[in-house]
Amino acid sequence: MISLARIVRNKAVGRLKRSCSTGSNLQPSSNTLTGICFNGPSDFYKYKLETGILHPDENQAIVVKHMQSLFNELKTYEHKASSKNVFVKLFQSFTSSTESKRLENIGKYTTSPKGLYLHGGVGCGKTMLMDLFHESCSVENKKRIHFHQFMLDIHNRIHAVKQAMGAKNFNLNRSQPYDPIGPVARDISEETTLLCFDEFQVTDIADAMILKRLFYHLWQNGVVIFATSNRRPDDLYKNGLQRFHFLPFIPMLKANCNAVNINSIDYRRMALPAEGDTYFSAADCNIKYEMDRVYEELVSRSNADEGVRHIEVLGRTLSFEKTCGRILDATFNELCNRPLGAVDYLELCKTFDIVLLRDIPCINLGKRSEARRFITLIDMFYDQRVKVIFSAETSLNDLFKGGELSEFDRHHAKVLIGDLNIKKGDSNEMASIFTGEEELFAFERATSRIMEMCTAAYWSASAPPKTVQSEPMPSSAEEEESRRAKAS
Repeated sequence: MISLARIVRNKAVGRLKRSCSTGSNLQPSSNTLTGICFNGPSDFYKYKLETGILHPDENQAIVVKHMQSLFNELKTYEHKASSKNVFVKLFQSFTSSTESKRLENIGKYTTSPKGLYLHGGVGCGKTMLMDLFHESCSVENKKRIHFHQFMLDIHNRIHAVKQAMGAKNFNLNRSQPYDPIGPVARDISEETTLLCFDEFQVTDIADAMILKRLFYHLWQNGVVIFATSNRRPDDLYKNGLQRFHFLPFIPMLKANCNAVNINSIDYRRMALPAEGDTYFSAADCNIKYEMDRVYEELVSRSNADEGVRHIEVLGRTLSFEKTCGRILDATFNELCNRPLGAVDYLELCKTFDIVLLRDIPCINLGKRSEARRFITLIDMFYDQRVKVIFSAETSLNDLFKGGELSEFDRHHAKVLIGDLNIKKGDSNEMASIFTGEEELFAFERATSRIMEMCTAAYWSASAPPKTVQSEPMPSSAEEEESRRAKAS
């Protein structure tokens, strides 16, 4: 069994010393490495190779050269975000034909260094390389965040700006609608020089509709972007609803970031398992007995009291029957079979260090809503380095199946196609929102991440700083989707 004594002793490592000074969940990261001074990612990567932390990989070495070039450019880069007064910011926040024409001119918007867009298959080291770059970079205002959390923050900021505008009863009697994206992007550019995104992906139509304007303003204000993704730029939002509105973003991305493909093996599948099991399959053992045994051992080494835990999330109360300190014992139904969203899962990451996730069924497109929540849950746990012990109906390799959409989802798709007046034969008829293609693509990533989460290396690693939420965000997956659509 995993060294549970060590886990319990170290479970508080890496908790965030929360600072709400920015009112945002984009918090600066530390420059501290290991007490050794490295002259950029190339030296840091070489050190990891020499100490046996990493193994030589030609594809990774090519990426490191690109990273070192960006590092060298950033050393002499002086970032100056636009410093317009309040009146000018307000005036330019109304969409105009002039700004529309500027957005149509695809190109490099400032003299800032071109960023990096690192794409490739799951488990090939993209996140590790980005973190290595972020750690070794000496830029003062740098931020590293999961792209999903970043977009939650963006929609929240947009909502806050709109609320503030309404509260002040601004009525400039203009024919063009007020667009808060410019001011939001400028605020971020004043806080940040280097933005590192993990898992850059576009699956939400609300995100797709605002990315072009958002990143135009970020790049125009000199922000440098480093992103990782499982998709190459041309495949972003592939088969997405009304994708033609999103397509102009792709050449913008290519003009402002060097797209680098990393063709490497999936190292997560090569990792050794942890001491004992962290994934129990009903095909191999009595999963209730094994999970109960693990829970009892964890609790026996904790000084906290067992009992029901109530967690407040934006005025709602989430209740969990079986907790002990920072240990949560919950079922798949509790976490994925009720209307919870990313904001709820992020709060769980802040509250618990160890989660026992029981009774995971075989997941297919017939359970699309549950599948989407489960994928989001795994992404959040993985990014926040929460330790998870799984019990499931089947082995991990058989956990995700394709299958057919449920009758409810097919009916919902038909209704939505009718509401959007999409004609038979129209390309939008095969958008991923109707076919489940995006979930199938995400299944592979989730499987790979669970494999890594079951390794000794994952369990022995310290958790990163827990991110801080900004002001009110949506209270559930359904409400989140509704509000984000309004924000766009």
